[in-house]
Amino acid sequence: MENAQFWGYRRPDGRVGVRNHVLILPTIVCATQAARQVTELVHGTVTFIHQHGCAQVGVDYEQTFRTYVGMGTNPNVYGVVVMGLGCETHQGRNVAQEIAKSGKPVELVSIQDHGGTLGAIAEAARIATKMVQDASTVMREPFDVSELIVGTECGGSDACSGLSANPAVGYVSDMIVDRGGTVVLAETTELIGAEHLLASRAVNDRVAKRVYEVIEAMEKRAIMMGVDIRTGNPSPGNRKGGLTTLEEKSLGAAAKAGTRPLQELINYAERPTKKGLVWMDTPGHDIEQLTGMVAGGAQIVLFTSGRGTPTGSPIAPVIKIATNTPMFERMRENMDVNAGTIIEGKESLESVGRRIFDELLLTASGKLTKSEILKQHDFGIWRIGPTF
Repeated sequence: MENAQFWGYRRPDGRVGVRNHVLILPTIVCATQAARQVTELVHGTVTFIHQHGCAQVGVDYEQTFRTYVGMGTNPNVYGVVVMGLGCETHQGRNVAQEIAKSGKPVELVSIQDHGGTLGAIAEAARIATKMVQDASTVMREPFDVSELIVGTECGGSDACSGLSANPAVGYVSDMIVDRGGTVVLAETTELIGAEHLLASRAVNDRVAKRVYEVIEAMEKRAIMMGVDIRTGNPSPGNRKGGLTTLEEKSLGAAAKAGTRPLQELINYAERPTKKGLVWMDTPGHDIEQLTGMVAGGAQIVLFTSGRGTPTGSPIAPVIKIATNTPMFERMRENMDVNAGTIIEGKESLESVGRRIFDELLLTASGKLTKSEILKQHDFGIWRIGPTF
């Protein structure tokens, strides 16, 4: 089997990044606007807007903390400026200390400790300027595909999703796994009805049991809200695209996982502990699942869509793959690859899969995706508890 390589950045903890960002990380909603203004001042920095960081308790607090740390330690990030208010539940110093264990540069700026918004912005911008300059001296090196964690996602599906883009991504998933890499399957909500197929591929009984447990837990959450999602229809966009049941959506979504064994099932924003195919327990919400996979260490994401979407991440390139040609032509500024040629009979599934794999390597080596060019920095954390 031929070696497939990309050009990336080796980090102090041994992992490899495909981007070289300096992240301005706000640990509280009160600091998000100050963080955004720092990114407007300092080229080479990125940030995200969110509503979290305070009045969270228990497992909800832990999951948000894990997500913050995961974003900061993602290998696509060279260094981090943590920005906090000072009195929030998610203390900036705790987040900074945890990120620092990765060996990358980390600094903390508190709005209260720096005399208010303007002082904090000035200090963060000063620190970030030095970090960006240092980051610019790091050169790309060649690495094997085995260093990659690739997230997979589908959003705004149609009747073509399970016939073109999703199985083509599944073909790519097998290529990555066969070369020693890791592929993350997410969207627990959108695997309801296909869980038995994935359980049958589990490496052992424990993983197979976990498959049914996370599906049951997701369904119970919906039932507590008075909704039986297994027997319900997909979203309005999915229905308009030709899908009539959740099972149809799920069977198409599961195709992204290819055919290789399921190695483990991890919690939201957790880092995989095994190579190969991994399932992360996330909701079906596009931005929340994308954030979870990136916080879990995914350096790059393959995102299929039949309806079209601008979705992107602040730190990970997201390759958008169209399931049908008319939508690809209509939304060329958002979509990166057209898999609609399978439906048209112009290309085989394998041919499109190889084309996506080539695009993956080019993107990992520095080619910008449409969402990166348009600065589509989407971010959202899955809330699993109330705010107090």
